[in-house]
Amino acid sequence: MGVTDNPHPKGDLTLSAPKPPLSLIDFCHIYPGETARESMARSVTLAQRAEELGYSRIWYSEHHNMKHIASSAPAVLIAHIGAKTEKIRLGSGGVMLPNHSPYVVAEQFGTLGELYPDRIDLGLGRAPGTDMNTLGRALRRDANAADHFPQDVMELEGYLAGRSRIPGVEAIPGAGTNVPLYVLGSSLYGATLAAQLGLPYSFASHFAPTHLEHAVSTYRENFQPSEKLAEPYVIAAVNVTAADTHEDAVRQLQGVYRERVRSMAGRGRFLTDEQLDGIIESHHGRQIIDMLRYTAVGTRDQISGYLEDFTRTAQADELMISLQATSQEEAMRGMDILAEAWELDPAHTAGAPGA
Repeated sequence: MGVTDNPHPKGDLTLSAPKPPLSLIDFCHIYPGETARESMARSVTLAQRAEELGYSRIWYSEHHNMKHIASSAPAVLIAHIGAKTEKIRLGSGGVMLPNHSPYVVAEQFGTLGELYPDRIDLGLGRAPGTDMNTLGRALRRDANAADHFPQDVMELEGYLAGRSRIPGVEAIPGAGTNVPLYVLGSSLYGATLAAQLGLPYSFASHFAPTHLEHAVSTYRENFQPSEKLAEPYVIAAVNVTAADTHEDAVRQLQGVYRERVRSMAGRGRFLTDEQLDGIIESHHGRQIIDMLRYTAVGTRDQISGYLEDFTRTAQADELMISLQATSQEEAMRGMDILAEAWELDPAHTAGAPGA
């Protein structure tokens, strides 16, 4: 499928309900020739502009040993960006909980919750966020740690609610902050767990599109109300490449495809353009590109129409946008176009689901 196709997901072309809020996920991408410091400085600029435009929240994802991603420590990054912004919600998308002690995560995000009241989210994933060598030798993580994810989530929730399961142990800061938790996932596992615990669910359809509809349906059909959340709440992630002309948006997305294939298939090796073209045309290359299946590409009206349909397909209460561009300038312009297309309200202040 070519980038010029820009197919709509299934559904009508307009929404009957109000448009859901838009949020962003920022991978703190390090562009060629750039340093991590420059990447993080750009993340501050992006957050400030997103706040001005009316985006609801920005999440930062935990990755390790990835040369082009600077968000290895979401809590530290959130603390810095929180000091440079005023009202936009900031959170993890997510913290890979099996990499950490739930108690330490409660202290970190409890600290953030005290520093920035009613602005902090804690999205939780069970994947390692890295390669197996880094996982075992550098992070020193038990290969079976992910098996304890449900218990770790409940333990963490207890610390933040002031109901520690360990006598005489409290998270300070943390206890009583009730930082809202979100279960992240790309399969039925996370959907089922979020439904059982009565927590909001965020699906990673921006890079793992295959099980979107099944997972969301499973979550909604099996949701059990909790003291945190009375009704199911779905955040669905989707890629956006927006530009002033369709041709420019297509050019940008083609560049994104090439860099993604280069990074994932090249594994750090130098690839000539001819070699890269060959990989892109291969089955493996097409699989990598298909990870970005849910991508809105084009002008303001094209983006708006695609996202309206995607909202229905994903049964989404909120959209988490991954801006796909080949430079920060293009990403910033795309963010402006998207805000205009979605008619965001700069006066809007986001809250946690059910808040």
